[in-house]
Amino acid sequence: MDKKVSKDNSRRDFIKKSTLGAAGLTIGAMGFSAKSYARIIGANDRLGIALIGLGRRYSGYLPSIGMKENNVNLMYLCDVMDSQLERASGRVKNQLGLKPQLEKDQMKVFNDPDVDAVFIATPDHWHTPAAILALQSGKHVYVEKPISHNPYEGEMLIEAQKKYGKVVQMGNQQRSSKESQEVIKAIHDGAIGNPYLAVAFYTNARGSTPNQEIQAPPKGLDWEMWQGPAIHREYTYNTWDYNWHWYGWNYGTAETGNNATHELDIARWALQLDFPEEVYVEAKKQHFLDDGWEMYDTMEATFKFSNDKIIKWDGKSRNGYNTYGGGRGTIIYGSEGSVFVNRNLYKMFDRKGKLVKISEAGSKESGTALGGGGDLSTMHVTNFFDTIRGKDVLQHSPVTEGVKSTLLCHLANIAYRTDARLILNSSNGHIMNNDSAMKLWRREYEKGWEPKI
Repeated sequence: MDKKVSKDNSRRDFIKKSTLGAAGLTIGAMGFSAKSYARIIGANDRLGIALIGLGRRYSGYLPSIGMKENNVNLMYLCDVMDSQLERASGRVKNQLGLKPQLEKDQMKVFNDPDVDAVFIATPDHWHTPAAILALQSGKHVYVEKPISHNPYEGEMLIEAQKKYGKVVQMGNQQRSSKESQEVIKAIHDGAIGNPYLAVAFYTNARGSTPNQEIQAPPKGLDWEMWQGPAIHREYTYNTWDYNWHWYGWNYGTAETGNNATHELDIARWALQLDFPEEVYVEAKKQHFLDDGWEMYDTMEATFKFSNDKIIKWDGKSRNGYNTYGGGRGTIIYGSEGSVFVNRNLYKMFDRKGKLVKISEAGSKESGTALGGGGDLSTMHVTNFFDTIRGKDVLQHSPVTEGVKSTLLCHLANIAYRTDARLILNSSNGHIMNNDSAMKLWRREYEKGWEPKI
């Protein structure tokens, strides 16, 4: 047998066994548990990885990719826009001294057996379909928030992860904050009594958005592939470069899907909640009324859960008034005190409002800057690598948790789009009182591009 083929096959076995190790299986004749075997062999085995989508977010992964102890090989940079590929290639070479292969077709990346894991940082409408394709190709998946474009896709992704047995991690990097982990544990241990309310917020001062004008796609853009599973249409000015967030529901999930995913996740984690019983919103476009922004830019959402627990979302995309003492964060109220927590610190107060503890990270994670990045992203990516290898770590954001938090965003958007108060099945979040709203549980796909498990 060719020595290279033999070596590659052994390498694939190591990665496979280290993944099985997380389930505590036994490797027969060797007498080791799979987890122990992964620590001995898997930790020394190199992971082949690829980055899919090279816009504003991919650079947040580079520090972890460059860490020698993570032992990864960045094999591919993939994007449907030539200029993104060129820009990312230069940055990776300058920052890491690497020269990965450049590719516009993600299927060529998925079909490479030497790729063990992929990072999906595409527009929202590609998140779940690309993740499912990657899982079907035997890859582990790190997928940016929101983990899905609609609730149905979240359910599909959970099913796909179970079927193919790979690691799926959502890019909600605050889950890897030591400060956030510490204060959430304290809340669960009773530090502020019975937590009953969480207020999650995001404040930004985004400017005017260009009105859409039909024109030819920019040079170097594969517009058909960029649209992929979304209903295909003619190109309009600047859609591909971030403004897809605001140009209707075909590609994006509005500001709630774009940013509330992070803070609603912290709120749900702190209150130990799964699916709400009721959702209602007040939302409207309040700024630059004649520009191209097509949905609300201001939202207040209320999620009511069992045991009289409530999560509120206060999202202001284009009014930068600092209501809560920070651009983004979460406030948790309990019967005996309160907590303010964001990506970089937490403050704990007693019932009278006296500050009793503050813990601040030694370094920072970007808050409202486009793309973000920082130490939390580095730790979150490292946690993904460690989970793949079956190390003795807790996966910080498994797909089941990511889907639950993202569902809150989808439900708020559906309540806005139908102008309805939603009554839900608290066992799975399904809408029980509004057939029109339940029709938005899934989307219509371009023929031939539908995701399938």
